[in-house]
Amino acid sequence: MAFRSRREKLRSVLSDATCVHPGSVYDAISIRIAEDLGFPLGMFGGSVASLAVLGDPDVTLITLTELAEQMRRMSRASALPVLVDADHGYGNALNVRRTVQELETAGAAGLTIEDTLLPAAFGEAKAQLISLEEGVGKMKAALSGRGDASLVIMGRTGAASITSIEDAIRRAKAYEAAGVDALFFTGIKSRAELEAVSAATRLPIVLGGAPEDLSALDYLASHRVRIALQGHAPIAAATQAVYATQKALRDGASPKDLQGLASLELTAGVMREADVKARSAEFLGLKK
Repeated sequence: MAFRSRREKLRSVLSDATCVHPGSVYDAISIRIAEDLGFPLGMFGGSVASLAVLGDPDVTLITLTELAEQMRRMSRASALPVLVDADHGYGNALNVRRTVQELETAGAAGLTIEDTLLPAAFGEAKAQLISLEEGVGKMKAALSGRGDASLVIMGRTGAASITSIEDAIRRAKAYEAAGVDALFFTGIKSRAELEAVSAATRLPIVLGGAPEDLSALDYLASHRVRIALQGHAPIAAATQAVYATQKALRDGASPKDLQGLASLELTAGVMREADVKARSAEFLGLKK
C-alpha cells in the first residue's frame, strides 16, 4: 500500500529502545519543515487541528471530514509518518470504526482513540470518562476498522488526571488486552506514576503533557516511553509571527523593514521549488 512505509517507520519508532520527540504538525508547511529538520514523525494534535482548520478552541467542534481532509493535505505534501489525535473517534464505537477507515485512507501512520467523554456533557465543567466497557468497545471497533495491518492504533486514557492513576492502569491493561498497538497516557504527574503504569503494562508508551520531571529521554526510554510530546509550540509561534507582521503593516511599517520573515531560500525549500522547476522542464518544455 502507498502509505505502508510510513506506518512501518512509526512501528519502528515504537519498537526501538529509545524515546523521541515528534514534530508538531498541522498543515503542508509545518509537516515539510518537520521532515526537513529530521523529526522521525509528526504529531497532529486535536487542539492544533481545531485552531488551524477552524480557528476555534479545542472543544470538539471540528468534524471527522475536516480532520481527515487536513491529514490528506499533509500526506500529499510529505512522507513523514504522522500520528493523529482522533479524540473520541467522533461518536460511539461504530463512529470510531469509520474514523479509522477515513484516517487510514488519508495517509495517517497511526492514530489515538481516547476514553474522555466528548463532547462535554451538559452542565459538567470537569472532564469525564466513558465507562471502561465502552472504552474497550471503542478499541475493538478501531482495530476492526483497520484495513492495513501496519496502521498503528493507540489506546489513550486521561484517567490519571480525571480519576486516579489506579484507574488509568486498569483502563490501560484492558485496552492492551483488546489488542491495541501502544498506550497513550495524559495527566501523568510524577516518576512514581510513570513507573507504576510501566510496571503494570507491556506495550510501548506515548506520553503527553508531562511535567519537567519527566523530560529526560534516557529515563523515559528505560520505562518503555517511545514517544514524548512537547506540546504544540510551532503553531503558537506561527500565530505570534503572523500577528506581529500584520500589526506592523497595519501600523504603517514598510514591507522592506519587516523582521523575522522567512528567507527566499527557506520558502523555496518548503515549496519544493527545485522539484517543480524540474517537472516544468520535463513536462512543459520550460528551461530550468
